[in-house]
Amino acid sequence: MSTEISTCIWIHNEAHDAASGDTFDTTNPATGDLIAPVARGAAADIDRAVDSARQAMASPAWRHMNPHKRASLLWRLADLIKENADELGALETQDNGKTFFESRKVDVNSVVANFRYFAGMADKIQGETIPVPGPFLNYTLREPVGVVGAIVPWNYPLSLAAWKVAPALACGNAVVLKPAEQTPLTAIRLGELAAEAGFPPGVLNVVPGFGDEAGAALVAHPGVDAISFTGSTEVGKIVARTAADTLKKVSLELGGKSPNIIFADADVRAAVRGAGTGIFYGKGEVCAAGSRILVERAIYDDFVEQFAARAEKTTIGDPMDGTTRLGAIVSEAQLERVLGYVEAGKNDGARLVTGGERAFVDGKGNFVTATVFADVSNEMTIAREEIFGPVAAIIPFEGVDEAISIANATEYGLAAGVWTRDAGKALRVARDLQAGTVWVNTYNQYDSGSPFGGYKASGYGRDLGVQAALDKYTQVKSVWVAVDG
Repeated sequence: MSTEISTCIWIHNEAHDAASGDTFDTTNPATGDLIAPVARGAAADIDRAVDSARQAMASPAWRHMNPHKRASLLWRLADLIKENADELGALETQDNGKTFFESRKVDVNSVVANFRYFAGMADKIQGETIPVPGPFLNYTLREPVGVVGAIVPWNYPLSLAAWKVAPALACGNAVVLKPAEQTPLTAIRLGELAAEAGFPPGVLNVVPGFGDEAGAALVAHPGVDAISFTGSTEVGKIVARTAADTLKKVSLELGGKSPNIIFADADVRAAVRGAGTGIFYGKGEVCAAGSRILVERAIYDDFVEQFAARAEKTTIGDPMDGTTRLGAIVSEAQLERVLGYVEAGKNDGARLVTGGERAFVDGKGNFVTATVFADVSNEMTIAREEIFGPVAAIIPFEGVDEAISIANATEYGLAAGVWTRDAGKALRVARDLQAGTVWVNTYNQYDSGSPFGGYKASGYGRDLGVQAALDKYTQVKSVWVAVDG
């Protein structure tokens, strides 16, 4: 286990200061304490990182590496992540404010599984032979796209880095990873562990910094062949516009305002638990959070009562304490944003059932109590805009058609939930929902083999899954060979 927190820019398997010498502070949102000053990467550092990645792509050590060797390196990296799981979980909790239970038991374990899954894919990337007319052999090769710029947000810093880095490396690319400025620490540590696993210099570079400096430079850089971005819809639009100038491949996983639909024939107790997980897990700082809870009128009052009682039992506390279930909001700015939406809900006429208050642990921290609004209409601000906090908006509906209509009446389309004992109804609603993922009688389930991404303003392209990895991180070459002289 590392005894020091790494705060460097990681380029060519070496630690560097920023070219400018500048740093920025990363702080613990649960206490407000400084964790460490971190190297502040900017355009000059992106230049160095991209140059390193291009060197790796030109080097036989990586470009011509046997795919079985790539697979073994990815598996070794997974092993190192597992060996350092306690350290990585603690770093994630200190930097993000989420509970150690979530960081260590859920996030880090999923990262290990993710690298192992794509390790298994690395030696199975295949082309095809195609029957064509004439005396020709025609076949295709799947080749790496080149240098991939991966930009990840602050809500799942290590998990979302793994979603991009693992398949990109499995396909033989080199990566420049730009973590969010709020949560850079586990990404830097990932770069160190990749070097320890044996990846050649330049294969994984990590440049912490601000979005309008390091992130913008990465998207605009002519030496970057593809961008995989997870973040807000607003920034995603900027990424797409900028990347168009150099015709990069772009994948965008953006915001959401996901509906979680509870029908009257559902198992209400299970739905209450699932809806709680859908909005309060990760402090609600989840792209796919089930922030709009649609409840059929026949069970509406009973559901609201049970759900509010569950929210009140969602304990705030020290995120490192195993009994804590609601950690600290990632930053003071995000805290103010969440509290602003609470006020907007009140002003729009929604009924605040419970929560909506700032809280402290030992007089410190960016905590907000689990918040439940009832009697919300789909036109209210808290039902339209992504809050990214533990704020549930409960909306009544009558019947299947109205539920689908309300659910789809949003610019977003990332995920949705459906709760019913009627299998036919579940399948019909899942078919008609405009969302990239639909969970039935569950919520917040993910797997490395199952693609994840959105419709509409929630973006395009997919993370996870073999086909999504091939689409994003390889390009197809068609080869024609004359076989009859």
